[in-house]
Amino acid sequence: MIDSENQIHRVTNFQDLVSTPFSGAINAICWARELVGDFSEIVEKVALSGNITTIEQEELYELQLSEQGQLAREILLNDLKLLKAYGASPALNVIRYYERDDAYPFFSTDVYSFHVDRSLVPVDTFLCTYYGESSEILPNSQCEKKVLIPEIRDELRKLYDGADEGFESFLSENFFDLHYQAKPGARPVSLGLGNLWRLAVDHPGSPVPPCVHRAPKEKPGQNRLLMIC
Repeated sequence: MIDSENQIHRVTNFQDLVSTPFSGAINAICWARELVGDFSEIVEKVALSGNITTIEQEELYELQLSEQGQLAREILLNDLKLLKAYGASPALNVIRYYERDDAYPFFSTDVYSFHVDRSLVPVDTFLCTYYGESSEILPNSQCEKKVLIPEIRDELRKLYDGADEGFESFLSENFFDLHYQAKPGARPVSLGLGNLWRLAVDHPGSPVPPCVHRAPKEKPGQNRLLMIC
């Protein structure tokens, strides 16, 4: 099933998630799921170490959990197994918040800003939010690159003191060109809880535009449980 301006293709199993090709406007594929289990119990019982805590598989096994917590754990372990068998390197994180980038008042380069991922080799981004606020994506037609907006571009030129022919490299090296601004009336799409997503990345030879996405602003006192690779 395709929706959201033909950007999202929905599937019903992991094999279709990883094997369905991106094409046309499709740059986000969703394995939609209704998960069982208490993921909040896992979030509560993990020993936090900073703003982002990575849960290792051994630690998951060692957690003393209720029956509902055990069901959640089995889902996490199975998702890790599927992604690793596919060749990905998933990380399961408890997130209090990400570091904010406030170096430039006119331009933020943190993950709360709409952005795309970039790679030198063909690769996709996988992510699933199990608990807490979920990420959002934005149809490419509803946003524009910040570095192409005249007033922002003028401010960036003030930061750059090199030759004109090096300006584009400056934008790329500092990741400015990865960030996007939503157009008036834009309608971000929530990725929801439990859904496993595959998002297109900016890499050489990609047949589609990269998927524009952002991290959500966390609710005070509520940590997120996110798997990403």
